[in-house]
Amino acid sequence: MKTKNPSPSCASKLKVLADPTRLAVLESLMSGPKIVGELMEQLDVEQSLLSHHLAVLRDTGLVESSRDGKAMVYQLSTSVSDSSSGKAINLGCCKISFD
Repeated sequence: MKTKNPSPSCASKLKVLADPTRLAVLESLMSGPKIVGELMEQLDVEQSLLSHHLAVLRDTGLVESSRDGKAMVYQLSTSVSDSSSGKAINLGCCKISFD
């Protein structure tokens, strides 16, 4: 029996989400957009480390950013948000749900 291999984009997204901080960022953004300061406080992460993780998530297409005055606002990308499944994100190849 031949098994279908996941697409490279799926594997790269899953690799990005293997980091607990990045996964926590996505889980936090499921409740709505947040500015960097809110994420720093909620996740207890230094600004420079959080910025790195947010850049990786943005480059992978999992989060989007916009500017509100001087603040950067981050939210789940519309391509991964999945309001029909409760607390889950849709990566296209699979869904990840949070308890």
